[in-house]
Amino acid sequence: MRRRIPSIEALIAFEAAARHLSFTRSADELALTQSAVGRQVGSLEEYLGVPLFNRVKKRLSLTEIGQIYARQVRENLGRLERDTLAAMAHRDAGGVLEIAVIPTFATRWLIPRLPRFYAEHERVTVNLTTRAEPFLFTDTPFDAAIHFGDPVWPGSCAKYLFGEEMTPVCSPQLLKGRTDLQPPEVANYTLLHQSARPDAWRNWLAQAGIHDADCMRGQRYELFSMLVEAARAGLGIALVPRFFVSHELELGELIVPCNLSLRSDKGYYLVYPECKQNMPLVQAFERWMLSEAGRYVELGGCR
Repeated sequence: MRRRIPSIEALIAFEAAARHLSFTRSADELALTQSAVGRQVGSLEEYLGVPLFNRVKKRLSLTEIGQIYARQVRENLGRLERDTLAAMAHRDAGGVLEIAVIPTFATRWLIPRLPRFYAEHERVTVNLTTRAEPFLFTDTPFDAAIHFGDPVWPGSCAKYLFGEEMTPVCSPQLLKGRTDLQPPEVANYTLLHQSARPDAWRNWLAQAGIHDADCMRGQRYELFSMLVEAARAGLGIALVPRFFVSHELELGELIVPCNLSLRSDKGYYLVYPECKQNMPLVQAFERWMLSEAGRYVELGGCR
């Protein structure tokens, strides 16, 4: 059965025009003439039977259906491009893994260890995409995800990697040489927060028996990597997973002002849909991740 799908050239021209709201800039991007872009968009509107743009005094704006269709076309073109690149990666028969990862975990823990995976599986390609929150595998192209939290992910298998130990860190310049603050003194400094862990400092102070401090003040950052840089810049004291700052601690760029850590009751997990538990590439990645996690724990990481 013939599918009712416009030409890919028309969709690409429309997506560019919708993004730029200009046939001229779209033509420059696509290496076409302005009139060619206009013809492609016109043919698409004729095919659909609805106007996608308002054209008033040579100015473009999207109609209501144009806004909706542009978003959908952009998402589908992006998905088609990813699928095409994934198919091309199979030319050497090694295979491709699409992994969703927590941003700072990926940059600080996973990526530095990936050379060991490639040494064992040199023809496999691992693509990493950041996802900070849980999602439905059925709505994404991912084969697996690395998740922090509880091992509850409907329709999925969850493999425990290790726990987490949160440690206060700051620039040595902030304390002017001191490294022995007591918890009440820490509470008097600017406290830096990670947006997804709003109660971290409250829990750390409660562990020290402090319940009346104004622990919610201070700046908030979306990513732990931002939090680390803010601490390095001397903006305050950050509470971060210790393995995220091991390099900065070794170099002396950060110090631990108070030797009190906060152990989380949650953990890091490798998660993948049940339908892929027998997929050879997923099994290989699982074995490697569990091996690396075990090595990390043996070397003093969190259990």
